[in-house]
Amino acid sequence: MALDPQVKTLLEQAAALGSPAVNTVSPTEARALMEARGTDPAPGVYKVENFNIDGPGGPIPLRVYTPKGNGPLPILVWYHGGGWVLGNLNTTDVACRHLCNKAQCIVVSVDYRLAPESKFPAAAEDCFIATKWTSENASSLGGDHTRLAVGGMSAGGNLAASVALMARDRGEPNISHQLLVVPATEPKFDTQSYLDNAEGYALTRDAMIWYWDSYLPEAKDKDNPYAAPMRASDLSGLPSAFIITGEYDPLRDEGEAFGARLLESGVDTQVKRYEGMFHLFFNLPTTLTKGAEAMNDASNALRKSFGI
Repeated sequence: MALDPQVKTLLEQAAALGSPAVNTVSPTEARALMEARGTDPAPGVYKVENFNIDGPGGPIPLRVYTPKGNGPLPILVWYHGGGWVLGNLNTTDVACRHLCNKAQCIVVSVDYRLAPESKFPAAAEDCFIATKWTSENASSLGGDHTRLAVGGMSAGGNLAASVALMARDRGEPNISHQLLVVPATEPKFDTQSYLDNAEGYALTRDAMIWYWDSYLPEAKDKDNPYAAPMRASDLSGLPSAFIITGEYDPLRDEGEAFGARLLESGVDTQVKRYEGMFHLFFNLPTTLTKGAEAMNDASNALRKSFGI
C-alpha cells in the first residue's frame, strides 16, 4: 500500500524543520530533540501519581495512571520507546493515558536508566524490578496482581518481551499478556523492511544501529535473549502477545518474525500490520486514523487478556 496521506503530511512537516538526525548529535541533544517533538493532546485520566522505588542504580521513577472504576483493577506495566537512549515519562504520557482509559486498567509507566550512560542490562533490570514491585504492591495501587500485563513501544516493546522472558526464567512475577508495539527484537539490519525503509520514514536504519551500539556494551550481548528476545533459544511458556507493526517501519519484519516464533512455540499470539504507517504512528491516535485504530486494537487485546 502507498504511504498513508496523513503520515506523508507529518513527514513533510518534520523534514521542513531541518532537525539533525539523532545519530549525528550527542545523546543529550538527541533527547532534547525528542522532547521538542509535537504530540497529540493528552486526554484526562481519573488519577495520576508520580513516585520512586528503589533500583540497583538508584531510584526508579514511576508514573501511575488509574481509571475511574471499582477495584481491584488489572494492571499494565509500560516501558517507553526511544532506542534505550531517549525518552522518559513525559514522552510516553499520551499513550499511557489512552491505554488507561480505553483498556480500563491501571498503567504503571517506568522511567528506566538510559544508555549510553547505563548500558545493558540496566534498562532491562530496571523494568523487571519495577514489574516485580508492581506485582508485589498491586493491592496498594488498587490493582489485581493476577491480571498483570507488560507492554511498550519500540525499545519499550523490546523491554516488555525481555521482562516476560525474565519473569518466566526467574519464576516471578506472573505476567498474563505482552503488548509489543513496533518492537525491536534483535540487532539485525538486513531484513527487507530495513532495506525498504532505511531512510525517509522518521526512524532510520542508521539511527537503529546507533541505538543498539549505544545500548550493548559488548558484541556478545547481541545474542543475550534479555537484550535481543528474538535470539532466545526457547520462547515457550510465555504470556499471550499482541504485536503491532507498521508497513513503512524498519522494525516491521523483526516484530512479525518474533510473532511467528511465539506462535511456533505455542504462545497465543496475534500480529497485526497497519498498512501505510510509519514507526511512530501508535503515539498519534488523535492525528492518525490508523493510530486510533491501533490504540483501540491494543486496548481491546488487553481487555480480552484481563477478562473484561
